[in-house]
Amino acid sequence: MEKEIKISIRNLQKSFGKKQVLRGVDLDIRAGESLVVIGGSGTGKSVLIKCIQGLLTPDEGSIKIDGEETIGKNARHLRDLNARMGMLFQGGALFDSLSVWENVAFSLLENKKISRDKAKLEAVRVLRQVGLASDVADLSPSELSGGMQKRVGLARAVITRPEIILFDEPTTGLDPIMADVINDLIVESAKGLGATTLTITHDMASARKIADKVAMLYEGKIIWQGTVKEMDKTDNPYVCQFINGCAQGPIKMEF
Repeated sequence: MEKEIKISIRNLQKSFGKKQVLRGVDLDIRAGESLVVIGGSGTGKSVLIKCIQGLLTPDEGSIKIDGEETIGKNARHLRDLNARMGMLFQGGALFDSLSVWENVAFSLLENKKISRDKAKLEAVRVLRQVGLASDVADLSPSELSGGMQKRVGLARAVITRPEIILFDEPTTGLDPIMADVINDLIVESAKGLGATTLTITHDMASARKIADKVAMLYEGKIIWQGTVKEMDKTDNPYVCQFINGCAQGPIKMEF
């Protein structure tokens, strides 16, 4: 029996000046499902995720979460919506002026009115879950390697036990071994929470490890979707070219 749809996107459109980035995206993500959106640079993946977060307002279309429309809601509604989401940013997006534990516990300190002592204990607990020792908590982000920063970012994304987690190019800039470690942590964290996840990436190793389903975004539209097994067997020429990294094919790179 299929689970209910958690996120439903219909005819999503977004332009910046004359450049139309999203041209009518239709997408459903079921509760507890891990959907990975693949596509090249500039295809609109980051714009899609920012529209879901409410950071960008679409020109047209609908984004419903648990059946409730989110587009056009006021700031308070958007704050409530974001409180139900966790986000792992592409570059980590850690605050240099805060310690590691303060970064991890940022949402707790800002929104939950929890004491700093309790917030730090919770941050240390979640840091351990992503494989970081407690002595990392008092370091600054600049003292961490790229892989450690990604783990801190993941800890921050899951500390509030969100219903929905968004991952923006989670393995960018990591070596293949550390990327695989992060992929495993993403799967473990999401499954442990029972969260619905949306990952945008061009890393096919990551997509294969994380995804229950894969969707390909090309020229502002979803042109294909299916399971990983279906992806590897598809004869869709755009998907085949992208997942195999071929220079020849219908996708033309701009130089």
